[in-house]
Amino acid sequence: MKSMPLKLALLAGLGLAFAGATAYAPPASAQVYVTTRIGVAPPPPRFERVPPPRYGYVWAPGYWRWDGRLRRHVWAGGYWVRGRPGYNWRPAYWDHGRDGWRFRNGYWAR
Repeated sequence: MKSMPLKLALLAGLGLAFAGATAYAPPASAQVYVTTRIGVAPPPPRFERVPPPRYGYVWAPGYWRWDGRLRRHVWAGGYWVRGRPGYNWRPAYWDHGRDGWRFRNGYWAR
């Protein structure tokens, strides 16, 4: 009967190790894509003065985002994105197709 607590401890340890292994998702693979389609073209991009460079960061320029509640485009100012070695930042943009305008999020590309 002395081995019962040892077995329970081993099973609990294995359970925790397994739970940790299944819950882990590397940051590079955890991506969210949001698509917005509208029939109204975005205004021309605004001029933004890019701040001085920050070591280890890339400037993501501002863009027009659609605010469905206001039913109009709203300017989202630029921001710094932590750099990823071996990748290039592709800024957000609007794409025009036969079904209207579609927003594409900014992303990292090799």
